[in-house]
Amino acid sequence: MIDLSVEYAGLKLKTPVIAASSGITETVELMKKLEQHGIGAVVMKSLFEEEICRQAPTPRYKVLRHDMGGKYRTFSFYSYEQASVWGPDRYAREVKKAVNELNIPIIPSINCITDDGWRRYAALMQQAGAPALELNVSCPHGSIVFRGGTDVAGEIIRVTELVLNEVDIPVIVKLSPQLTAPLQIAKAVEDAGAKGVVMFNRLTGLDIDIDAESPVLHGGYAGHGGPWAIYYALRWISEAYPQLHVDISASGGAVTADDVVKYILAGAKTVQVCTAIMLKGPGVIDEMNDGLGAWMNKKGYNALGQFRGKVSNGAIRGTKDIDRRHYKKAHILDKCTSCGICAPLCIFDAIDSSTEPYRVVQDTCDGCGLCAEVCPISAIEMHEV
Repeated sequence: MIDLSVEYAGLKLKTPVIAASSGITETVELMKKLEQHGIGAVVMKSLFEEEICRQAPTPRYKVLRHDMGGKYRTFSFYSYEQASVWGPDRYAREVKKAVNELNIPIIPSINCITDDGWRRYAALMQQAGAPALELNVSCPHGSIVFRGGTDVAGEIIRVTELVLNEVDIPVIVKLSPQLTAPLQIAKAVEDAGAKGVVMFNRLTGLDIDIDAESPVLHGGYAGHGGPWAIYYALRWISEAYPQLHVDISASGGAVTADDVVKYILAGAKTVQVCTAIMLKGPGVIDEMNDGLGAWMNKKGYNALGQFRGKVSNGAIRGTKDIDRRHYKKAHILDKCTSCGICAPLCIFDAIDSSTEPYRVVQDTCDGCGLCAEVCPISAIEMHEV
């Protein structure tokens, strides 16, 4: 029997897959759709104290496609959707309605600009019946992280303490990937009493229309994410897991069940998903849960705790521990079509392109593996020598 349940910041979830704070979590109706597809919990779209942020421009989404030709295709999901359209009282009513009508944990998210706002909004969420609260101190559209002249680390810790003194429910702090020392700040909010940290919010970016010679969409900076974002978060979670006692929620780049597995192997308790749901629909939640369960069954795991943090507990090698032997060489198979892609890229000039199929000059091949990666038909293998 495969058990996907997990306890996160004191909350019991049926699955580690969480819907991240965004337009897909703004109303009870939208949250119900996610619940129907097996979401473990929902972080509601953020309530901002700064009122101008409650009105988003149109259009506000763009998929930035990058194509280098051949196998090299990727994309960035670029957005400027801003905050919940509601003020604090209306937002609190939606929290209360969601808590009463759904059977999954509902986590409101707040972003404030004054001490009174942090206290008042936090208290309102607790009064509305929220079982936990996420502090959005890292929004790419405006937050503590981007206020000039501010001691960012000190302010995040101070705000965390401020809210913790106001409420009794678990507090979770969502960190920015643009912090100088994310692990240090995660430790500090843990010491302050937070029950969880989210690693990470979206990055702030800029794209330019070269014909119009101006920024795309609304004309300013925007948040951006996509499958590529997982690697940075995995790096920091893997380092944070052995050093933190607070629960870690992974966020950024999770678009498949394999990504969920990777995050848990690194040490995450839960995995927050947004881009995948927005671009593929809520059915991707079912795919993630089913895929996670299938992987666990294949590996012989019954519960998430059996492999959580497995990669971060001694499996990651440091600079002095990396095996630096050059023990592999490229081997070109007979199915090579002599397409001409690999030879110009070999900095060791190890590929003999005068024959068909190509051949590798063994004494100069350094075993770097690039040719095997770029071959469009997998006609190159790395063999031990």
